Amino acid sequence: MGIVKIDDELHGEIRKASSVMVRSINAQAEYWIKIGMLAEANPSMSFSDIMRDQMKLAEVDIRKAVGG
Repeated sequence: MGIVKIDDELHGEIRKASSVMVRSINAQAEYWIKIGMLAEANPSMSFSDIMRDQMKLAEVDIRKAVGG
């Protein structure tokens, strides 16, 4: 675990986003960091492509999750 210094304004935006996404502030920041790293490593992939691949890797069955 470490400490990351971020701008106060960005922290405020993370706080607001975390309440919408029902995540802790740290979990929201970690999520954005992970997605950003994946996007930089895979510049030709869309956000949807990245999320679909991550769901497959986690063996999430979307149909079961949404009752379909």
